[in-house]
Amino acid sequence: MNIQQTQDALVEEFGLLDGDQEMTLVYLMELGQKLAPFPESSRTDDHLIKGCQSRVWLDAEQQEDKVVFYADSNTAITKGLVSLLLRVFSGRTPDEILGAQLTFPSRIGMERFIGTQRTNGFSAMLQQIRYYAMAYKTKQTTGA
Repeated sequence: MNIQQTQDALVEEFGLLDGDQEMTLVYLMELGQKLAPFPESSRTDDHLIKGCQSRVWLDAEQQEDKVVFYADSNTAITKGLVSLLLRVFSGRTPDEILGAQLTFPSRIGMERFIGTQRTNGFSAMLQQIRYYAMAYKTKQTTGA
């Protein structure tokens, strides 16, 4: 599945909840519980996302030409939010990540159920994912 197809699948999944805010938050927390374990060695201030109300750690590694992300948070809802981003972007090339239009948040009405503070944090997570992609793209281009 490409990035747009993954986003379409997310929209379809959230659509099944029919806008029920409580069920949406429960589902979001369940998604966060499914994140791969975050390496303890990466649970450092260097991997902490600035701009998030909750503590969110994000790390990445390059596997062949793809960027694989790992994340964790100290709150269940935020962990669910970062899991959505990882589902869309992890395992993609830097060009795919940098060229992607993120449409699913508005399509699922995410702003209705996460509030302003978490929306700002979500943007900070997305920005950090794009920074990693840019760094890996630069590394590929320069051979560094």
